[in-house]
Amino acid sequence: MKTIGLLGGMSWESTQSYYRLLNEGVRDALGGLHSARLALFSVDFAGIERLQHQGDWAATAEILSAAAQSVQAAGADFLLICTNTMHKVAPQIQAQLSIPILHLADATALALKQDGIQRVGLLGTRFTMEQSFYRDRLVAQGIEVLTPDDAGRDQVHRIIYQELCQGQILASSRERYCDQVAALVAEGAEAMVLGCTEIGLLLGPQDVATPLYDTTVIHAREAVSVALGRSPLPDFVV
Repeated sequence: MKTIGLLGGMSWESTQSYYRLLNEGVRDALGGLHSARLALFSVDFAGIERLQHQGDWAATAEILSAAAQSVQAAGADFLLICTNTMHKVAPQIQAQLSIPILHLADATALALKQDGIQRVGLLGTRFTMEQSFYRDRLVAQGIEVLTPDDAGRDQVHRIIYQELCQGQILASSRERYCDQVAALVAEGAEAMVLGCTEIGLLLGPQDVATPLYDTTVIHAREAVSVALGRSPLPDFVV
């Protein structure tokens, strides 16, 4: 079994979901007392969040690259960046490593293509919804990406940072997310990509009829497959 490296803490609320899903995945695949081989570095998210909103992505890349090197030194065979947004600096992180990054957007695109989904709604931070680093990897696989309007993006973004990342799960916010899903479906979305690793804490298949693609679940599932040799290691180019 390969050792899965985790770059977490962004936020720790979703990193604990990764830890559970990876161990459950290995246990379900191998049975008995089997669990995942993991190397985890969990950063202090407060500094990362501040730099994100200041637009200082170079500084975030330096912090995360150093953390990723620690994960590699701990024996990881490949790395998961346990956050959608910070895949913005995945190329800079990869440049400092000799192990590959399993890109979250690529794993998501694979799941969508396997199900024949061609047009999706994307919910996430403003950075993920508005910038090209994430959506372009879906588009490159022939998947059209729709996002909420400006007010909707602001609402989705605010709930992530002010509530979900701080462990607050509010029914009123779930209703707002359901409204955003409905609006995107009205525009033609066949499914919804939960493009922030915390959104699955708030919104689930019991809440909407639209198929939901929880990127945390997808990323963890693909990592288990790679760790057990059932999928190839990803390419180094991100």
